[in-house]
Amino acid sequence: MARLEGKTAIVTGGAQGQGAAIARAFVSEGAKVVIADVADEPGKLLAEELGESALFVHHDVSSEESWTALVAETAETYGPVNVLANNAGILRFGEILTQPVEEFELLWRVNTLGCFLGMRSVISTMKENGGGSIINASSIEGLAGMAFVAGYTSTKFAIRGMTKAAALELGPSGIRVNSVHPGMIDTG
Repeated sequence: MARLEGKTAIVTGGAQGQGAAIARAFVSEGAKVVIADVADEPGKLLAEELGESALFVHHDVSSEESWTALVAETAETYGPVNVLANNAGILRFGEILTQPVEEFELLWRVNTLGCFLGMRSVISTMKENGGGSIINASSIEGLAGMAFVAGYTSTKFAIRGMTKAAALELGPSGIRVNSVHPGMIDTG
């Protein structure tokens, strides 16, 4: 099948694990994929593996400037973004009583702010080109809580809520916004 033939996709956190699986699946369905990640070596290797249908770009999801550059490079290389897989995320374990504030803020910056900036960065181009699809990676922890991951859980609940609001706001413009809520995935 070629369900994504002629589509251009960005996959954040795309160099490894779940993100790499998404990038491979998108390419197998016909998409041109930009693998966006801070993990340079695995990202470059994956892009080489996938050939001319994939490009690796070093990208910090918590930086608005990085998002602007990423969307511009994607458009220049493959055309306007049709699909955004907001997959980048980090997990830190810790008790509420002892988790450092800096670690909690890092979880928020990468997981939640990164998702928000990603959506915001592609809305204009999607509207100009007749719509698109945004997929936000939440987690089973965005549906229920778990001890020792309060910071992480708070980010995934936020992504779930942000996705619902964005879907209502952007749906009339032909932009679908969905969140996915996988359980634990055993990756490196």
